[in-house]
Amino acid sequence: MTPSARVQAAIELLDEVVAAARGGGAAADTLIARYFKTRRYAGSGDRRAIRDHVYAAIRRAGDPPVSGRAAMVGVAAGSPELSALFDGSPHGPMPIDPAEPAAVRSVAPAWLMNRLSASLDGPEIEAMLDRAPLDLRVNRLKGDRADVLAAFPQAAATPHSPVGVRLADPIQVEAHPLWNAGVIEIQDEGSQLIALACAARPGETVVDLCAGAGGKTLALAAEMGGEGRIVACDTDRARLSRLAPRAARAGADAVETRLLDPGKELDPLGDVRDAADLVLVDAPCSGSGTWRRNPEARWRLTPDRLARLQATQARLLDIAAALVRPGGRMVYAVCSLIDDEGADQIAAFLSRNPGWTAGLPLAGAGRARGQGLMLSPAHDGTDGFFIAGLHRPC
Repeated sequence: MTPSARVQAAIELLDEVVAAARGGGAAADTLIARYFKTRRYAGSGDRRAIRDHVYAAIRRAGDPPVSGRAAMVGVAAGSPELSALFDGSPHGPMPIDPAEPAAVRSVAPAWLMNRLSASLDGPEIEAMLDRAPLDLRVNRLKGDRADVLAAFPQAAATPHSPVGVRLADPIQVEAHPLWNAGVIEIQDEGSQLIALACAARPGETVVDLCAGAGGKTLALAAEMGGEGRIVACDTDRARLSRLAPRAARAGADAVETRLLDPGKELDPLGDVRDAADLVLVDAPCSGSGTWRRNPEARWRLTPDRLARLQATQARLLDIAAALVRPGGRMVYAVCSLIDDEGADQIAAFLSRNPGWTAGLPLAGAGRARGQGLMLSPAHDGTDGFFIAGLHRPC
């Protein structure tokens, strides 16, 4: 493909990404994979260049652009080399008309900028769209970090997590023998720190209330040394079904799963009500802390959706509180850097539950935010998270 044809291909893909973001369709990565599946003529260099064009355009536009072309024209405005590829050549884009629409550069949708500015300064907000590294978590049930680092000579130990490894270049992790052996999992260092903040101990009864496919469940199991009980819950059958084979590969025999019915989550959890030593609430959220990995997620977020997420988060905190035994603890986490989903949620929970106190056993990373801790890409090199520890009175 010619350089101009690559730009036109990126414009076509961006049209699909914009439409999917507005209509709740597939993520950009999925759309890109589908696009190339039907275009076998595109070589590896073509695919890489087109993907880079697409993500450069997505990262630049805080609000959904009017079209894929407007997104690319916005990028070209700052690049004479890219502008020259709008040359009207066969399979290339038509020349740019100075009067045509161009996406406006911004980190986030205009309505969200004030919320982000309340918790982050300008450079921190900009860093939310940097490229994210690829981190691995070493499964202590199967191996140790020294052995994993020896297997990946270009990798380095993560700065905060004692079980993290940061790869210098992306690889097909799931094709590696250590992954097949259950020694490693793909997991951002921030997610690893959430599991470590739980301070799960051998022999405890632990509930992972929003387990999804079980990334943090498996991290908790490793910290417990395979001793104790972990009840992994979710309302999404498809995601939860992925946990059992992952647990088997990881040697996490203490994990059991519970499919919950939305609105009736406590019904199948009677045996752990008032009995859990620890409940982890990794709540559904805006995902603003993961925009480095999924930048088009900004285009899917609306004020109404954020309000619905906040209501869900508050309800999950109250459900979790009913599971914690007297003297037990709860950890609340969201991959968000918006106070509405983090510090404000914890303040509201504490006002609803007199006697509960906040405190988090995690040092050396993050910074205080309200009654919790915030991790951010600029400050910590992790995805963005808010974490809070809550303790039920005896």
